[in-house]
Amino acid sequence: MRFVFNERKAAHAASLLLMRHGGRLKYLTLIKLLYLADRRSLVETGYPITGDRFVSMDKGPVLSIVKDLITWEPDEETTPWHEYIVRQGLYDVSLKIQNPNLDELSKYEIQILEEIDEEFGGMNRWDLVALTHELPEWEDPKGSSVEIDPADILRAENKSPDEIRRIGNNAEDIWFVHSLARKAK
Repeated sequence: MRFVFNERKAAHAASLLLMRHGGRLKYLTLIKLLYLADRRSLVETGYPITGDRFVSMDKGPVLSIVKDLITWEPDEETTPWHEYIVRQGLYDVSLKIQNPNLDELSKYEIQILEEIDEEFGGMNRWDLVALTHELPEWEDPKGSSVEIDPADILRAENKSPDEIRRIGNNAEDIWFVHSLARKAK
């Protein structure tokens, strides 16, 4: 099951969380909050907020592309993510823009992000790592990374095989249409 990653939407989701924390967070905290929000959206709607790939890493499950956007030095800073977010030192990220536009996010997605932040945003990053190690989809990658099948998350949350199949088919249809649109450009 694969989804279409929306970098601008990911930047808007990260920006919302950063605004709720005074514009700056430990990047590990941000990655965990975004993962938990995407996971909740997947379970509740059949589609994650960002569309990013879920992977197990040593410090728990993360969003793969978001992690890379934070931890790798960009070749250029004109990507949608880097318009909004900048890495500060070794472990922090901050907003580049005061009061950023968040129009990629629906009211529902904003609600999920706010609820996740209310529930988990006050935890320190190491407690978030411990919490995400307890999620049923996480497996120890032994120093590497292992892709998490979204169907495993849905099964762990007691979705029926028919519902998982429907969610997978919808995701593949969206992926296919997006691929055609990209080829047409």
